[in-house]
Amino acid sequence: MKKNSITTIGQLKASGYKPRSVKDEIRANLLAKLQKQENTFNGIIGYEDTVVPDVERALLSRHNMLFLGLRGQAKTRMARQMTELLDEYIPVIAGSEINDDPLNPISRYSLDQIATHGDDTPIHWLHRSERYGEKLATPDVSVADLIGDIDPIKAANLRLNFSDEQVIHYGIIPRSNRGIFVINEVPDLQARIQVALFNILEEGDIQIRGFKLRMPLDILFVFTANPEDYTNRGAIVTPLKDRIESQILTHYPKNIDTALTITEQEADILPDQSKRVNISDLLKRLVEQIAFEARSSELVDKKSGVSARLSISALENAISAAERRAVINGEKQTQVWVSDMVGVVPSITGKIELVYEGEQEGPYQVAMNLLEKSIRSQFIHYFPNPESLKKKRTQAQQEENPYRSIQAWFDKGNSLDLMLNLKDEQKIQQLYKVDGLHALVKKFYRNANETEAALLMEFVLHGLSAFSLISKKIVENKIEFKDLMGSMLNLGNTTSYSDEEFDNEDFN
Repeated sequence: MKKNSITTIGQLKASGYKPRSVKDEIRANLLAKLQKQENTFNGIIGYEDTVVPDVERALLSRHNMLFLGLRGQAKTRMARQMTELLDEYIPVIAGSEINDDPLNPISRYSLDQIATHGDDTPIHWLHRSERYGEKLATPDVSVADLIGDIDPIKAANLRLNFSDEQVIHYGIIPRSNRGIFVINEVPDLQARIQVALFNILEEGDIQIRGFKLRMPLDILFVFTANPEDYTNRGAIVTPLKDRIESQILTHYPKNIDTALTITEQEADILPDQSKRVNISDLLKRLVEQIAFEARSSELVDKKSGVSARLSISALENAISAAERRAVINGEKQTQVWVSDMVGVVPSITGKIELVYEGEQEGPYQVAMNLLEKSIRSQFIHYFPNPESLKKKRTQAQQEENPYRSIQAWFDKGNSLDLMLNLKDEQKIQQLYKVDGLHALVKKFYRNANETEAALLMEFVLHGLSAFSLISKKIVENKIEFKDLMGSMLNLGNTTSYSDEEFDNEDFN
């Protein structure tokens, strides 16, 4: 709590104030949180049993640390939240550029102030939000940016010689004294810049243009890096890695439920969008499944990773696609349909790095394939697995096939065209044309209302297409569903297939 009545060093001494290092401060506050069983990192989901305990152990050990993980794994977010473990306010000498402790000053400015004013030296209280420094490592970052340099303009204004310590302009690291300093993507720092950090990490010293400075900086350093950086763009030099006491490995969500919670927390959905557009749990899971499929795809570069931002952007785009359709049609309310998922493709293509085979396939086609795979993966959680039904040979087994009447309707030459901007009412009418589709949904979901049932009916068509039981083709602004064989013949494929070949062939 800020002590407004304490404004000088003399008053601070009389209050019984005892200085402590930033690492001791964080350690004490963390221990207090752990004793109260409070959450250390709010909003960080999926790391409760992995990353968070590692970070807590590092902080209790008073270690500088390196977060090592692929993009979109909340590395910087965790570093920023460490400020919550700092004391709310600390005293600093008024006017100090490097947040000098009133009882342990280290800069020439503060030493001169105390020599002149003694116990009447003014102090002010620094909030923990001001005790955080961050720098994104880029190849153009210099030692002067991080540590400091001589300021000729300052020397001229003050009429000082360049040998005077007061002509130094401190960089971002000294200005983060008594706080937390983060360097993001540290391998991008040139090796000579990394070397300049050696003494700061080990002894707390800084060196500026030959000045004989002994400034034991009090800083908790946090570095972040992507594993691919070690070989592709740069490397953390070995002596620097040796001085970083703890290396914390981060990871992506391990299951759909965790990923879903993260996306719902981070997605920026406006209140008026929420009022107009309803999105079911089914569609949310489809969105999450896309990221999981991308992370396991042979066409996507695994070293680069697939950020959680893909799911967040995809969810926002799916809702916006439904919102746009509703506005065009003059509908006050709508829901996100499976066909609206075509609108998430831009969120996928911009978030994945492709290997050579993926580049040959093309980003759009890879995105569509990932969407189809997500439908296929989620379909078996809602309806019987069509793959297992394909292998059934006897008449009795075929009659047990719940999709038999739907396939038969398409086999008769019927087709279904669903326009992407179709009104909800019209789409529902179109879906009811398919024999057995509504009956199938009601068989497994008796309590589904009309809107829910219609969404599941559409999902069945997309699912059967993903399992190659019917064909699906996206043509401009509509999706065409037809029988599989007829679709193949229309493409000019005159090859005949036996029953055995037909059942086992994957036509996707």
